[in-house]
Amino acid sequence: MPLLVVDAANVVGSVPDGWWRDRVGATERVRDGLLLLPTLAGVSPPFEVVLVVEGRARGVASVPGVRVVAARGSGDDTIVDVVREEGAGRPCLVATADRELCGRVEALGAVVVGPKQVR
Repeated sequence: MPLLVVDAANVVGSVPDGWWRDRVGATERVRDGLLLLPTLAGVSPPFEVVLVVEGRARGVASVPGVRVVAARGSGDDTIVDVVREEGAGRPCLVATADRELCGRVEALGAVVVGPKQVR
């Protein structure tokens, strides 16, 4: 099954909808929307979805279909670790617009999709 790793902070922050007033609620809305994804970058669902959270959003819980991973330190480092450890040997997509992170995960063979593609 293809792996989709989502940079929660980057995706939440991609739309100025007041997310800064309720980071947990905004992250939960993104998490719940991930259950309805269409084909991404030519890869069709179902996906194994991992939502990497950090900061104030660390309290967001997993739900059936979306596993939430709370970064202990850097969210970017956690995303790279997930791609390295779980993405080998299968299609792996990462949702982010962070340029440095894009380069790091592409070097591991992942395909990057923009935040708006998963919102």
